[in-house]
Amino acid sequence: MSMLALTLAAAPAAAPEFNAAGELVRVVLSLLGIIGLILAAGWLTRRMQRRHGVAGRRIRCVESFAVGARDRLLLLDADGKRLLIGMGPGGMRTLHVYEGAQAEPLEQPATAPMPAFGDLLARWKRGA
Repeated sequence: MSMLALTLAAAPAAAPEFNAAGELVRVVLSLLGIIGLILAAGWLTRRMQRRHGVAGRRIRCVESFAVGARDRLLLLDADGKRLLIGMGPGGMRTLHVYEGAQAEPLEQPATAPMPAFGDLLARWKRGA
């Protein structure tokens, strides 16, 4: 019996076999899981933002334009009137109040700018 114990103790431990295909599948599934979590977080964020929709708001920013490094023009809709507001380091000032009907939106140029990544992702999700 002692001879058997010495033989077992002297024998090198069998190294576990490395399965490259199994490891590759594990890495790919982990990556897909992470991408799925990112998409789920984006979907949840969008859904939470929609909950606070524009329906009940009386003030809406129509357009914003940077005039300088710290100066900006804002075009706001407020209770059916349009306000042109100047904003800078010294504060905010109403530059003009447009009365009457709102102006028609300007026509888009023939070559539209490239859409934002969020818009492309939203289109891709609707198509899928």
